[in-house]
Amino acid sequence: MRDNEVVNVGPEPLTFDDVIRVARHGAPVQLTDDAIAAISAARQRVDELAESPVPAYGVSTGFGALATRHIDPALRAQLQRSLVRSHAAGSGPEVETEVVRALMLLRLHTLATGHTGIRPTTAKTMAALLNAHITPVVHEYGSLGCSGDLAPLAHVALTLMGEGVVRDKSGNVGPSAEALKQAGIEPVELAAKEGLALINGTDGMLGMLILAIDDLTRLLKAADISAAMSVEALLGTDRVFAPELQALRPQPGQALAAANMVRVLTDSGIMESHRDPNACTRVQDAYSLRCAPQVAGAARDTVAHATNVATWELASAVDNPAVLADGRVESNGNFHGAPVAYVLDFLAIVAADVASMSERRTDRFLDVARNHGLPAFLADDPGVDSGHMIAQYTQAAVVSEMKRLAAPASVDSIPSSAMQEDHVSMGWSAARKLRRSVDGLTRVLAVEVLTAARGIDLRAPLQPAPATAAVVRALRENVPGPGPDRFLAPEIEAVVRLVADGTVVSAAESVTGPLA
Repeated sequence: MRDNEVVNVGPEPLTFDDVIRVARHGAPVQLTDDAIAAISAARQRVDELAESPVPAYGVSTGFGALATRHIDPALRAQLQRSLVRSHAAGSGPEVETEVVRALMLLRLHTLATGHTGIRPTTAKTMAALLNAHITPVVHEYGSLGCSGDLAPLAHVALTLMGEGVVRDKSGNVGPSAEALKQAGIEPVELAAKEGLALINGTDGMLGMLILAIDDLTRLLKAADISAAMSVEALLGTDRVFAPELQALRPQPGQALAAANMVRVLTDSGIMESHRDPNACTRVQDAYSLRCAPQVAGAARDTVAHATNVATWELASAVDNPAVLADGRVESNGNFHGAPVAYVLDFLAIVAADVASMSERRTDRFLDVARNHGLPAFLADDPGVDSGHMIAQYTQAAVVSEMKRLAAPASVDSIPSSAMQEDHVSMGWSAARKLRRSVDGLTRVLAVEVLTAARGIDLRAPLQPAPATAAVVRALRENVPGPGPDRFLAPEIEAVVRLVADGTVVSAAESVTGPLA
């Protein structure tokens, strides 16, 4: 599917690819006929409840700790406006556009299931915002991950009303009313139940989970490549990655990581140079080399578990109260973010550990007692030049930060709403710190790739494996090879981009074929 092809949003679950294309690549969306039918049917039931003298939570009552008050019909439009305005209480830095677009798409999908009681016109307006690339300004703080991502979603709902602040397609910040007018989108006057339906979901944390899984799937391949490059340039052995050894411990991710490393190191002249047992005095490599598949493999298995959780959540319709197929409107607790919060925390832990091992491999390159004949710090003239000495400092600083980010958010809970919401998931916070962890892992792997590539170059005239040579060539189009000290920060940033955009993986796969 091309990025500009329409993503159809109906009652059936979205795919990861749907979310990525809309969030990251701006693909347009369209509500299906089935979605409109389901929305209309549920809305009819909500309208019936709104006309009834019997109070119905979320339809004709207040919310949260104020749910006991029955709201007069004349005040219900004001009730919806007040709900959205008061809940749009975020603070702090602006959240990234891709996160807000993912949040909007996922909320639109829940509306399309017909379990929220929204009106068709309101759902269509949400789709119109996505297609016009109007992105509500959402802030870092405000969600506790229970009763959904209330504040972030409320900022989106505020835009539907023609209030608040947005970024337009060009990235300019301005009033929602003006952006909607320019796009020909009519603001919505929210009716009964609609305010609650727009803000009561796990969409923000789920969107960030899907984006992180997309990133980590690519980064773990890069971690196998960087580890293989380090093993090669440090004159390590690939015998420990043999499939018969991996089979003794049938962890699925470990087998995949080891197989990737074997493929990347195939036909390496550097590896062949020290295979003779009579010439090689190495008994076994350090853990950071020898155990790379065990760590990266466990990370893969954790990503696989997170993928299952995200897939189940994509099949969910999270709202409270929910409109059931038989017409009942029932209160529930499906908005609690615990399932998503836990795996967001798990992923921050594995990202930190993969980064920690990568930094240890980089450090080995710089120490003449451990780098097997390479110059100190890989410097051109050690003493005059410092080589990659401070690049490792940068890695260490990032890894230290990632270890702090690995402390779980989901074990915390601060009661809110006059003790009505007395246990919350902190899933949004777990997602925000995971995004920083993913960025940190990208930077740590980039420094290892940069350092290992220099180590490989310094092993000349020995020839690297075709796959690692392809990675080195891709780097050399952006950063020069070994030589006297240069301004290093731009070179690191160049390789960060090559890791982040998949160039490093693509270079290796141009030789190996698709890696696992």
